[in-house]
Amino acid sequence: MTGHVVIAPDKFRGSLTSPEVAAHVAAGLGDVPVVPLPVADGGDGTVDAVVASGFTRVETEVTGPDGTPVPAAYAVRDEPGGRVAVIELAEASGLRRLQRGLAPLTATSRGTGELIAHAVRHGAARIVLGLGGSACTDGGAGMAQALGVRLLDAGGNELPPGGAALRDLHTIDASDRLRGFEVVVASDVDNPLLGPYGAAAVYGPQKGASPGDVAVLEAGLARLAAVAAHTHGLPGAAEHDGPVGAMGVAGREGAGAAGGVGFGALVFLGAEIRPGIGYLLDLVDFDRHMAGARLVITGEGAIDEQTLRGKAPVGVAAAAAGHGVPVVAVCGRRTVGDDELKKAGIEAVYALTDIEPDVARCVAEAGPLLERLARRIAAEHLTRR
Repeated sequence: MTGHVVIAPDKFRGSLTSPEVAAHVAAGLGDVPVVPLPVADGGDGTVDAVVASGFTRVETEVTGPDGTPVPAAYAVRDEPGGRVAVIELAEASGLRRLQRGLAPLTATSRGTGELIAHAVRHGAARIVLGLGGSACTDGGAGMAQALGVRLLDAGGNELPPGGAALRDLHTIDASDRLRGFEVVVASDVDNPLLGPYGAAAVYGPQKGASPGDVAVLEAGLARLAAVAAHTHGLPGAAEHDGPVGAMGVAGREGAGAAGGVGFGALVFLGAEIRPGIGYLLDLVDFDRHMAGARLVITGEGAIDEQTLRGKAPVGVAAAAAGHGVPVVAVCGRRTVGDDELKKAGIEAVYALTDIEPDVARCVAEAGPLLERLARRIAAEHLTRR
């Protein structure tokens, strides 16, 4: 039989990066021709995935979410329309970059803005900003400050970092903002900025916020939205008259992504929000690799209800369906049934826990176990196609 296999997995969080997953699956398939094409949906691992597809890694140092310097990387590729830089918020402002413990009220997105500025200074005309895994709930304030936006209190002083400080915001001066580039936000989060489904209420507790902290952060984000709505040159963000209504930009799907960095990107950078996995599949030329393929193997660490809401494996399956190529998936564990997965375009799922019930061993020995699963996939799907 002819035709290659496209191996397009996301990472196995805490165990293997997406390129490592692809490499182990390829090893298990033996002499079957393969095209490794690691993917991501904008969250952790996005830079690794696009570097594996041909982008160039650029490393620098930026301000971490708790104010300490951290190493961070982004990826670039020259295209006919200009240089594209893929920036992953988690690289600069993610929970994994915290060095002093959780800091829900003071964590900043400043390092993400510094990555954007570095890329633009080095020729990037388009920024693809992946949101996910953030440590901050500052509405993108730190990112904006790093790009030249001034956020001032009533005395004309620059606000300190973090979402709590936004309660004292009086004036926004964006006149010196870095310009000359476009921004596409790659995110599958559809939360608005404010309210019970907003950035503070939904994601604040994951970053260490107590109920009292959530109220403080909500007030800060509301103040940011209200001042932005009444600042010359910035698009309307929210009406502020007593309780804040999630209107305008603050009410848009995705404004609450990454602690409100989605909102900051929309308001301060004029960003366009695109579905994360779909946009990133375009970046890695997924459709081109479908020509002549006989099978796609995708996957992620856990295939569960969140997967069915549009995460990477379902996005890969949807894209492959347009070419009539069948899809199977690998994962560490799964909690959804075959019928639901088939409706999502995934023909079969192979979990590490199918062959090793000890979850700790699955994490520690994920590579060799994946190779065993790949041999099973080869036997069950490639000998009859």
